[in-house]
Amino acid sequence: KIHTDFEKHFIRAEVTSVDELVAAGSMDALRAAGKLRVEGRDYRVKDGDVIFFRIGR
Repeated sequence: KIHTDFEKHFIRAEVTSVDELVAAGSMDALRAAGKLRVEGRDYRVKDGDVIFFRIGR
């Protein structure tokens, strides 16, 4: 079950694969290269995903 704060205040999820993260070296490098996908509430997490959740207040 998703934590209540995540459920109520979810904005978006920035998603990449662990392989792309290792190759790039950091989330900042992936962002700079435009390699993060923006996903919404209906995204189904896959094995190997690395996710940065954006949560409002």
